[in-house]
Amino acid sequence: MKRFILLIFAGFFTVIAFGQNERKFVRSGNKLFMEAVRDTTRLDTVKFSQAEEEYQKALNLRPGHDQWNFNLAGAKYKQMRFEEAERKFEELAEKFDTPEEQARALHNIGNSQLMQMRIDESIESYKEALRRNPNDLDTKYNLAYAQMLKNQQEQQQQQQQDQQQNQDQQQDQDQQNNQDQQNQDQQQNQDQQNQQQNQDQQQQQQQQQQQQQTKISPQDAEQLLQALQNDERDIQERVKKEQAAKARRIRTEKEW
Repeated sequence: MKRFILLIFAGFFTVIAFGQNERKFVRSGNKLFMEAVRDTTRLDTVKFSQAEEEYQKALNLRPGHDQWNFNLAGAKYKQMRFEEAERKFEELAEKFDTPEEQARALHNIGNSQLMQMRIDESIESYKEALRRNPNDLDTKYNLAYAQMLKNQQEQQQQQQQDQQQNQDQQQDQDQQNNQDQQNQDQQQNQDQQNQQQNQDQQQQQQQQQQQQQTKISPQDAEQLLQALQNDERDIQERVKKEQAAKARRIRTEKEW
């Protein structure tokens, strides 16, 4: 990973003979930049920021100088201002004349994109850089690194998709089980209701039968009444006969 970060600016720390003040600012910026790079224990954003200021001073005296703009973009990158660095490198990639210079700018565009986790874009930038400079081992290394990250990302996405699919399937199964249980409960409740209704109907039929048994029809009542009347006439006749027989016995006894 250190190699991936440090190989951005190789080849452009030069000082061309212009005015004394311009050379002073560029040398100061280069010195601050290299001091910060050599400190591997931490990211010295203070010195990178100071280097950026020195490069900007030189550019104020000589605007549009490509190499100093390149170093300025590198200082922005080192301060983790990746979007700003990417825009600056893109401007330089269009301005550079030689394939080697264009390849350097495209290489750094890829680095800026990769640090923003725009992996697919960084891969394309590295490929463009290799089309202009096929022998650049640093770009080949970064391309391989970006492709490895992409594979890892795709594997993670696949694992997440599989996990989500398993969760969805489990959720569907749970819902189906719940539905089956609800259907079973409903069927059980329906069976209980039907059983209760049957019991109620049976009880109602028994009660009706009992009521019918305890009731007497008009015909039966008439027949019963007639039978009672007949019995009563028979009883009365027997009583009369007994009384007559008793009277005859009494008269016979008096005659004696």
